[in-house]
Amino acid sequence: MPINEYQQIIAEPVPNWVGRSLPERVTLEGEYCTIVPMDLEKHCPELLEAYQLENDDSMWTYLAFGPFNDSQEFVDAWVAKQKGTTDVHYAIIDKTTNKAVGQYSLRRCDPKNGVVEVGSVLFSPLLKRTRMATEAHYLLAKYVFDDLKYRRYEWQCNSLNLPSRKAAERLGFKFEGTHRQISVAKGRNRNTDWLSTLDHEWPICRAAFEQWLNGSNFDGYGKQLQRLQDIRKNLTA
Repeated sequence: MPINEYQQIIAEPVPNWVGRSLPERVTLEGEYCTIVPMDLEKHCPELLEAYQLENDDSMWTYLAFGPFNDSQEFVDAWVAKQKGTTDVHYAIIDKTTNKAVGQYSLRRCDPKNGVVEVGSVLFSPLLKRTRMATEAHYLLAKYVFDDLKYRRYEWQCNSLNLPSRKAAERLGFKFEGTHRQISVAKGRNRNTDWLSTLDHEWPICRAAFEQWLNGSNFDGYGKQLQRLQDIRKNLTA
């Protein structure tokens, strides 16, 4: 670490840094899915139908919103959620059916410092634990780091939501800590776990995503041969 003229340890410089652009309503093409800007009138009915394939409402337990009774209530919630923000919401379209099966957003955008969070991650049973789900995360991360050139990509979740944290760590996000009593959600205390991927970590994460998604990583029954986290570990060995 550098030392200044006062014999204080200071951080490494960031040469030629300039602020970045805000995320845009782009379309991202993958092999299994297409990421498109959220069209509330078109996608909300499809999404609600897909979410209702769940056996119960447990997917909403740790979120500050939902469940929803009908598509109009769902639309109204997302209109309110986007109001006054620079958040960009995307629908995840299954290329085999051309229907929305999940959603997420780029939120809390800080282009001055190159920081953004993936949030509002809602995957239906049609998307969970599929190659398409991993590809959807890969496509958004690739957009953040390769196109926008951001320095930090964040994930936060209710500290009790262990599946969310486990999913983030599988994708390469690193746990940073817990913010205690950060909010009140649905009348209950919320502690929030924070995770992130940084720009210098992205090349390994990207290579692992691409190796995992390659058809050679799956047998004739569609079962993975190597786990994503194991591929990433081997690449850093």
